[in-house]
Amino acid sequence: MKNIRNFCIIAHIDHGKSTLADRLLSTTGTVSQREEQDQILDDMDIERERGITIKSHAIQMQYKHTDNVDYILNLIDTPGHVDFSYEVSRSIAACEGVLLIVDASQGIQAQTISNLYLALENDLEIIPVLNKIDMPGAMIEEVADQIIDLIGCEREEILEASGKTGQGVEKILEAVVERIPAPKGDKDAPLQAMIFDSVFNSYRGVIAYFRIFNGTLKKKDKVKFFNTGQNYFADEIGVLELNPLEKKELSVGDVGYIITGVKESKEIKVGDTITLQENPCEEAIKGFEDVKPMVFAGIYPIDSDDYEDLRDSIEKLQLNDASLVFEPETSIALGFGFRCGFLGMLHLEIIQERLEREYDLGIIITTPQVTYDCFTTKGEKVVIHNPSDLPDPSTIDRIEEPYIKAQVITKPEFIGSIMNLCMEKRGVLTNQVYLSTSRVEITFEMPMAEIVFDFYDKLKSISKGYASFDYYMTDFKAGNLVRMDIKLNGDNVDAFSTMIHRDKAYNFGSKLCKKLRELIPKQQFVIAIQAAIGMKIIARETISAMRKDVTAKCYGGDISRKRKLLEKQKKGKKKMRQFGKVEVPQKAFLAVLKLDD
Repeated sequence: MKNIRNFCIIAHIDHGKSTLADRLLSTTGTVSQREEQDQILDDMDIERERGITIKSHAIQMQYKHTDNVDYILNLIDTPGHVDFSYEVSRSIAACEGVLLIVDASQGIQAQTISNLYLALENDLEIIPVLNKIDMPGAMIEEVADQIIDLIGCEREEILEASGKTGQGVEKILEAVVERIPAPKGDKDAPLQAMIFDSVFNSYRGVIAYFRIFNGTLKKKDKVKFFNTGQNYFADEIGVLELNPLEKKELSVGDVGYIITGVKESKEIKVGDTITLQENPCEEAIKGFEDVKPMVFAGIYPIDSDDYEDLRDSIEKLQLNDASLVFEPETSIALGFGFRCGFLGMLHLEIIQERLEREYDLGIIITTPQVTYDCFTTKGEKVVIHNPSDLPDPSTIDRIEEPYIKAQVITKPEFIGSIMNLCMEKRGVLTNQVYLSTSRVEITFEMPMAEIVFDFYDKLKSISKGYASFDYYMTDFKAGNLVRMDIKLNGDNVDAFSTMIHRDKAYNFGSKLCKKLRELIPKQQFVIAIQAAIGMKIIARETISAMRKDVTAKCYGGDISRKRKLLEKQKKGKKKMRQFGKVEVPQKAFLAVLKLDD
């Protein structure tokens, strides 16, 4: 146990975590030259294409220290994007120390601070590392001063490295062994192991990744999952090298995997505690936070026959991504589907891509919404995940929406345009601090609903990519909120219904009606597209009918002949409009997400 070190890598997005992890693997000989490639731990195509880490990845390395002792290093590479901070919290719960990576050319950014606080809350040993020191724009001393101000360490404690060239990697490995404490725990106590991740294998069922805090686990032991109360045999246990390596026994401090033959994804929960059936532990491991989805959207199959396949796919995805929550729902326009909860818009986008690529499903995603609390005149509280859940407006006392504290770190020249953007989004400036002469931290309070659509993209474009953004939820506040519906020929299309601030409803409604007019194909009859709040129409666009020239065969003669034919056509169109159905194409649902493009 004294020769084991468990640590993870945390940093802001694009500060070089995965590249540095690649160098650590090649330096320790975990990966042979033949197996070497960029982002070796990122095993999803989407991760490689976008150059971002979406999932935490655990791997074991063997390292011979200068004192000639062999050490086992369990490394977890974590995501840097704000939408995947839940993955980081799970990784931190399984470690004793962290490498805090800061890009020497960009300095400390919002997610660096956020992830650092997560590590401090869990009382982990922090090793600061200045990465990308080989870059032409590297500001080594300036960024080192920022790190000293942030965590209060000494200058000599900050390691300098380059993930690209491999410079300083040996010193990082030495620091991991010397500074990070060995795991604590009792080998002879009842087994206590925490599941921090799981994946689904179509041949072997659910594979759970765990970290042992107390006790010993042997192959063929009968294990019990604490929260679900299920019992299974440990068919196979092992450690997570580049390829899983089977072992007969794992003990305190070990990070490994267990295969029990479970085929049902809901029987194993991330954050659960594994113990032995014969000698169970008294309580589950604490300190593992429940995920709180921020953004809700409906996912529906394009072909209604794919409903069951969609359910199976979402269940398997949920196993691999515990922050995804879902429940069945129905829509008049789209049929049967699921209301899913996500941590943010990037998370939604990734889930959509994974369903389409990994499970070959055609899906439609409805307008994303945040959760609202609605209080009725009787004092009852109704939680609104979907605008259609809103009670009758005459019974509503007030609607409260979630507020966040947003931190933006940027260069001083972009302060004005960023403030304008935040004020457009109903934000209130609460603090402004100069971290250095070239970096300023601006703190805002703003409604969560305002950052759901396009806030992050706009922030990046007005700051030319030099602004970093992080947020956390604070509380719920009452707002002047209304439900806006879209009507096609007088019928509500519930998939387009949205909760919106009354002051922004007209602008958003007219934009949406114009967009739908472009995307819905012409029919034989006139189609009215209306945006409505309750019974009041606030915007309207009309799609004219495709017309056949019924008077073409009339040449000469009295005008009444033509009038008679036109009247007959008019009656036909009116009847058609009564019975005609308007098919909304899939791209119209996607257009709502990109209204400002």
